Amino acid sequence: MEQMIAGKTLKDWLEAYPLLESLMETKEIFWKNEQKLSFAQGNKTLPLSLNDINEAKERFQRFAPYVKEMFPETVQTEGIIESPLRYIPTMKGQLEACYRKNLTGELLLKCDHELAAAGSIKARGGFHEVLKHAEFLAIKHGLVTKTDNYRVFADSEFKDVFNNYSIVVGSTGNLGLSIGIIGTALGFRVTVHMSSDARQWKKDLLREKGAVVIEHTKDYGLAVSEGRKEAEKDPSSYFIDDEHSLDLFLGYAVAAKRLKDQLDENGIVINEKRPLFVYLPCGVGGGPGGVALGLKLLFQDNVYCFFAEPTHSPSMLIGMMTGEHDRLSVQDFGIDNKTAADGLAVGRPSAFVGRLMTPFIDGIYTVSDSGLFKLLTCLADSENIYLEPSALAGMPGPFRLFHQKGFPMKNAVHVVWATGGSMVPKKEMQEYYQRGKSHIEE
Repeated sequence: MEQMIAGKTLKDWLEAYPLLESLMETKEIFWKNEQKLSFAQGNKTLPLSLNDINEAKERFQRFAPYVKEMFPETVQTEGIIESPLRYIPTMKGQLEACYRKNLTGELLLKCDHELAAAGSIKARGGFHEVLKHAEFLAIKHGLVTKTDNYRVFADSEFKDVFNNYSIVVGSTGNLGLSIGIIGTALGFRVTVHMSSDARQWKKDLLREKGAVVIEHTKDYGLAVSEGRKEAEKDPSSYFIDDEHSLDLFLGYAVAAKRLKDQLDENGIVINEKRPLFVYLPCGVGGGPGGVALGLKLLFQDNVYCFFAEPTHSPSMLIGMMTGEHDRLSVQDFGIDNKTAADGLAVGRPSAFVGRLMTPFIDGIYTVSDSGLFKLLTCLADSENIYLEPSALAGMPGPFRLFHQKGFPMKNAVHVVWATGGSMVPKKEMQEYYQRGKSHIEE
């Protein structure tokens, strides 16, 4: 008897969604989202607004004195954790030569790999949710009001209170790292359930910070479910749910307002004649979804957002294309979810993000591991910028659009989101670089 997948045979799925065949063969593909609506149409059902993002931004501002005190690397930015926006003209030339296409308009890199304290995009969402929880508890215990100077969160009496509470999270790596870094700094007891594909150096660093790391032999989905089960047993425990959290999502969304400020500083005005194209590496979906929704709220129909996934982990693509979201996994279709892009090694996407973003995302494309390593080496050679493999997923985005209809690329501004890499140990980064070198020479 033929195996059933969510109530249908594989033949049925392939007939309904022919692109699945290429996905199952782990080919690099592009999927255009035909379900996308205009902003005015999609905005009618949104559960959050610019006011919600502003509240998250204000929370980061309140905590800036504390962050500045605890993380000296943020002194220059007065405790605001933010990354630069950089032109990468030499890399643009390399890509144009590689794809034999000239890209009109600017190519910029949003350098979230340089985010202070946690070194990845996850510092945005992870820090925001932990800080919001700490703020709630501090107010509950009468330790602070929202008009106080939040530098006091560094005082021992706060740590004494927070030590009675625990924070639990499941992660492929970078989210767990950001939660562990800020959570232990505040005094919380932090437990991170890590999937089998998480890098050893991330586990080691978390343990150095004082977090408990529980390793699982299976992938991200099990790490999350085990973390959730643990937190449910303890009333003093707070579970950070990467699949469903609105607070994580809002932390990521703040990046959109920051990006707009940086574009303004560079004299770049986004409008119908000069649209913005943004390319976002995607795992479970929270980080790229939050950024993309924030951008849609700000720029509406003048911004085009694309998710990028590894060929072996196209979970968001399958979920959004079929409308089944987390009811389907890549493993259901024989795709192994094994990729060097550990931060994107997710077999089942967030249904919350998938449903929320279906009216807004313009498309999703996949990138092979060998492609990621080649791009890593090219970026290092051309711009002296070193990213981890998953953070390169956005880089080929502009060139994947040349054969697609309906995208006004002529005068577009292209922003590739670099999601992590600055904390990777030098030895491991050199190994990444050499792997890219060997793929280029093949």
